Amino acid sequence: MHTLMQCLWRLRMIGAVLLLAVLAASLAPPTSAAEPDEEIGQAVGTVDADTWRQVKSGENFIDSRYDSTYNLINPSGETWRQIRNEWVSPAGLIAIGGMLTVLVIFYLVVGRNDLNHERTGRKILRWTAFERSLHWTVATLFIALSLTGLNLLYGKFVFRHVFGDVFWANMIMGSKLIHNYAGPVFGILLIVILAKWLKVNLPKKHDWEWFKQGGGMVGDKHPDAGFANAGEKVWFWLLASVGMLVVVSGFVLDFPIFGQTRDNMQWANMFHGVTSLILMTVALGHIYIGTLGTEGALEGMATGYVDETWAKQHHNLWYEEVKDNAGQPQQSDPPVGDDTATAHRPN
Repeated sequence: MHTLMQCLWRLRMIGAVLLLAVLAASLAPPTSAAEPDEEIGQAVGTVDADTWRQVKSGENFIDSRYDSTYNLINPSGETWRQIRNEWVSPAGLIAIGGMLTVLVIFYLVVGRNDLNHERTGRKILRWTAFERSLHWTVATLFIALSLTGLNLLYGKFVFRHVFGDVFWANMIMGSKLIHNYAGPVFGILLIVILAKWLKVNLPKKHDWEWFKQGGGMVGDKHPDAGFANAGEKVWFWLLASVGMLVVVSGFVLDFPIFGQTRDNMQWANMFHGVTSLILMTVALGHIYIGTLGTEGALEGMATGYVDETWAKQHHNLWYEEVKDNAGQPQQSDPPVGDDTATAHRPN
C-alpha cells in the first residue's frame, strides 16, 4: 500500500512539471523566422549599394590581417585569375597536347631508333647503383608532382563532373598534400643531380654538329657524342634554369611565412605554373627518347650497363675513352649494381 502511494505521488509531480512547461511555452512571445537582411545588418552593420562601392574603391576597407595594407577587394587578384584561366591554362593544354601528338606521329612515321649493328654481348657500366637510385627517385617525384599539379590546374573540369563533389574534394585535398610535401624533396634532389652531372654536361665543340645532324637523323653517320650528347645537355640545362625556377617559385608558395606579399604569391604562382608546364612538355620528349624511342636506352638506366654496340653508336667519344682507360670493355655480363666497375666508365 505504501509503495502504491509513492508511485501516485511521483506521477502527480511529473504531471505538474509537464503542465508548467506547457504554460511557459504558451506565454512566451512569438518568434519570427530569421531574416537574411537583418542578420547581415547585425553582422556587418548597414550594407547597401554605397557601402559596396566604397569597398570596391578601397575607401576605409582593408584586409585586417597583421601588417596588411591591402584593400578588401583587390583588382590584382582578378588580373591574376584572368591570366591564369585565359592564358596559362589553355597554353599548357596546347603545349602538352601538341607534344604528345608530335611524339605519336613521329613514332608512327619514323619508328624506334634501333641499333645499326648486332649486339656484341660485351657490357659497359654506364650508371652506378647510386646514380640509378637518384635518377629514379627524382623521376618518380617529378611524375607525382606533374600529375598532382595537372590535377590542381585542370582536374575540376574533368573529375568533379564525372565523380561528384565528394570524390573531387578528397582528390584535390590528396593532390595538394602530395604536391606540397614532395616538392621540397624534389628540389633538394634536383640540386644533387645538377651538381653530380655538371661536368659531363658542359658544352663542347662537337655538340653543334650533333644539332646540325639532328642527333643522327640527317646524314649517314651518327654525330660525335661524349658521355652526354647535345640533346641530353639541353635537358640538363633546362633543369638547371627552368627547373630551378619551378623549385624556387614552389618554395615561395609552399612556405608563405617569410613576409611574402599577396602580389609576390600571385607572381610566384604564375611563374610556377608556366615553368612547370614548360618542363612537363619537354620531359615528354625526354621520356620518349629514353623508353620507346631508342633501343637500349631504358635497359641502361634499369641495369646500369649498356652493350658495346649501343655505346659506339650513341656515345662514340665516351666509348673510346672507356677503351683507352680500361684496355677493352668487360667481356662478360657483370652483376647488376656492382659499383666497383666504375673504372671502366670515366665520366
